[in-house]
Amino acid sequence: MDYVIPLVSSFLISFFAVKIIRPIAVKAGLVDLPNERKLHNGAIPLVGGICIYIGVLMASMFFIKDSQTLNIYFVSAAMLLFLGVLDDKYDLSVRLRLASQVIVASMMIFGAGYYLHSLGFILGFEVYLGSVGTIVTIIAVIGAINAFNMVDGIDGLAGMLSLITFAALAFLLSRVNNDWYLLPVLFIASILAYLMFNLSWPKNFGKIFMGDAGSMLIGLTVVWLLVIGTDSSVKAFRPVTALYLIAIPLMDMTSIMYRRIRKGVSPFQPDRNHLHHIFERAGFNRRQTLAIISLMGSSFAIIGCLSEIYTVPEWFMFTCFMAMFLSYTWILTHIWQVLSWFRKPS
Repeated sequence: MDYVIPLVSSFLISFFAVKIIRPIAVKAGLVDLPNERKLHNGAIPLVGGICIYIGVLMASMFFIKDSQTLNIYFVSAAMLLFLGVLDDKYDLSVRLRLASQVIVASMMIFGAGYYLHSLGFILGFEVYLGSVGTIVTIIAVIGAINAFNMVDGIDGLAGMLSLITFAALAFLLSRVNNDWYLLPVLFIASILAYLMFNLSWPKNFGKIFMGDAGSMLIGLTVVWLLVIGTDSSVKAFRPVTALYLIAIPLMDMTSIMYRRIRKGVSPFQPDRNHLHHIFERAGFNRRQTLAIISLMGSSFAIIGCLSEIYTVPEWFMFTCFMAMFLSYTWILTHIWQVLSWFRKPS
């Protein structure tokens, strides 16, 4: 129960931060306006990411032991958060966003000293990366940041999927008594506060969005904890397990980028062909879509955690994941054909 007070503190700080910052954001024009892709009513303040960060940062000052690595994380997260705010306000170029992501990845690698040394025994033998691990880690950081950024398409989705990932990370890190488990706990609390506003539950407190600042902050934090958790000094879980903890954002991003490239357009060009959009066009409302995709994400995370507990062979986990990923990509590529099978009269 030593996590209850930190959790409550992070929640309350984030909750009241929204109350304070939301009117400031409206006056500053930091709002999301509806368009052909963004189907919502009115100008919605983009302050979720800022308030989540404030809640986690302030609570961590009291409940997480200070260290150089933790400080480097918060500095890199602040840099990415600031860039996200600028992107929310001015719609920055893809090149600038990618450059900033490379910088924060470099801070983790060369500042904190964490990077992927190995991919584990995913092929039946250890895939040791050596010096190539720094490049692989940079790619992983960029991938995770953009995966959570791209999945943030309907109310609550990025928040719910990140809750699932952070809960799994907190569980796996606590199993090895690693102090980093408190960071995902604090994020869980702050994100819950954000979701109360975003989903208007249990009542309408005034709607807010996470913004690119929030989704990129979450993506960075997730990949930071994934790299730490797989490090040989921690060994909270094996590298292949990370795939299961971020399965839905990762598969959705990869498959939609593949489809965009096949169409001859930029893989970063926004569209309405994500998983949540397909569910909506198939006739599900947004709450149903949120529930179904969250259940899918929870299933993957539970499988990942159970595989760690029972030490399922890494090559088997990797093979199963790739089979599910290829099936997922095929289904989304042929989604209307698949749906037509279910609509045929019996």
